[in-house]
Amino acid sequence: MKGMQAISATIFMSFLVLVTRGKDVQYRRQQEDNTQILTYHRVNKTIVMKDGDVYDCIDVNEQPAFRHPLLKDHKVQMQPNHFPIWMDIQTLPSDEPSIIECPTGTIPILRTNGSGTIAAHSYDGQLESAGLIYQGDVDGVRGVLNVWEPKVNKYSKDSSAMCVEMKSGGEQHTDRIGAGVRVFPTLSGDTFVRFHISWYDGLYKKSCIDFNCPGFVQVSHKVGLGARVRPPSVYHGKQTVIHIQIFKDPVSKNWWLTYEHVAIGYWPSALFEFLRNKGDAAFWGGIVEGPTASSNSLQMGSGHFASEGYGRAAFVKNIQIANNEKGYFDTPDKSQVRPESSDKSKYTVERFEYSKYVGMRIFYGGLGSYKAY
Repeated sequence: MKGMQAISATIFMSFLVLVTRGKDVQYRRQQEDNTQILTYHRVNKTIVMKDGDVYDCIDVNEQPAFRHPLLKDHKVQMQPNHFPIWMDIQTLPSDEPSIIECPTGTIPILRTNGSGTIAAHSYDGQLESAGLIYQGDVDGVRGVLNVWEPKVNKYSKDSSAMCVEMKSGGEQHTDRIGAGVRVFPTLSGDTFVRFHISWYDGLYKKSCIDFNCPGFVQVSHKVGLGARVRPPSVYHGKQTVIHIQIFKDPVSKNWWLTYEHVAIGYWPSALFEFLRNKGDAAFWGGIVEGPTASSNSLQMGSGHFASEGYGRAAFVKNIQIANNEKGYFDTPDKSQVRPESSDKSKYTVERFEYSKYVGMRIFYGGLGSYKAY
């Protein structure tokens, strides 16, 4: 029994190594004036949202992705070659608050208000996590995320995320891709919960979010990375959820992402050394990270423990993995998944269950050591 516990702890810690990144975590300080357009692109149109966010519509062939040396001659794949049978394709409703009407053939890029967006120096990054871990071959991941707006100190440079991720590699070199929602004041300049993607190049130990470094190829002209998700869930009130799916195109081998069932874009397989073919693990839940994420931990999820249940604690439901040989998503075998928390005194994972109504589901979260500022 002790041997099995040791193995479980080792696997969990190897997953944390994936997202912790230690001294390799870097933040790129851009000091960008929000009044300035992205001068290194030809802006087709500028859109000011009702909430004040500003988007520049950039030609899809001139997006930041193509600054990556491996994508110099890359031809944009405008849609997956094959939508697996589990794919429920639909268009965003016209009343969706985050919808952006950039012209066809362009993509929206958010102008950030961050005073120090992603990078400039290295530090010993800290991380805490709570969620469900799957160990085994992965051709894609899927989940319905409960959206909250956890409290994050605006000046801490920490972030709190609710996400779906998959990875491949060992302790020393691991590639990772993921998507979900995050409160990240240093990146966005505010404490709103926003839709973000992230990936990690295990070979060069480089971490990226949205367009802060080249690589992810966006094709949607209606959804912007970094967009606010409104309204967040209310304690004892209305619950907000988003649908996230990542799957491998069997022809191009690119890793496609859908948000609310709409194809947003993809990570070209050429970006990765260890995640070119398939993943070897997946994660659903919450991650807090940054310079003080462990020493002065912030809220995760709703800021309440998992034991409080629906309407009070954060959840992920319809947890599934993709199998390209079978051509659909399926619920993981219970023998290959386990709930884990890096520190149960701060964050918990409970009420792990499966039913025909919610599929596989977990509740997670906690207050951490957060103090009001």
